[in-house]
Amino acid sequence: MVEEIVEDAEVRMARSVESLNGDLSKIRTGRAHTSLLDHIQVSYYGSDVPLSQVARVSVSDSRTIAVSPWEKQMIPAVEKAIAAADLGLNPVTSGDVIRVPLPPLTEERRKEMMRLVRQAGEQAKIAIRNIRRDANQNLKTKIKEDRLPEDMEARTETRIQKLTDSHITMIDAALEEKERDLMEI
Repeated sequence: MVEEIVEDAEVRMARSVESLNGDLSKIRTGRAHTSLLDHIQVSYYGSDVPLSQVARVSVSDSRTIAVSPWEKQMIPAVEKAIAAADLGLNPVTSGDVIRVPLPPLTEERRKEMMRLVRQAGEQAKIAIRNIRRDANQNLKTKIKEDRLPEDMEARTETRIQKLTDSHITMIDAALEEKERDLMEI
């Protein structure tokens, strides 16, 4: 049915926006937040598990993330995983807590981050447009196969375009917010 094509497009577009938000949360701003370490995997008894499953991650102040492993023997593995995550972070162990200070962003680093944010946003917009193209192609095929009226095709294409526009607006809003965070000192 034609309605399924529109619903599928909407679900896929929403996933693209979610994916972008996930990617943007990994890009470091000047403030500490726990989502910065969400994607880090730690070797735990021979298998890689998310950091949140072996330690409590919290923000101790605006520039420091505190990581408290559940088991004391996991401290070196957690520290190694954070250092190897290629986030430019240097964990420091003090007793049972690993502190991850966030260095202030230089102007050059901010510009590089802005470029990465814009690049991620453009990739998300391309994904949305590809979903729109696929939905329109599926719609045309469905109209021909089922011999449905042409005005239904035009109405549905308009709905798909409105979906596309709303999701691109969501992407622009997310990019604007991230850029504002990056420029905050």
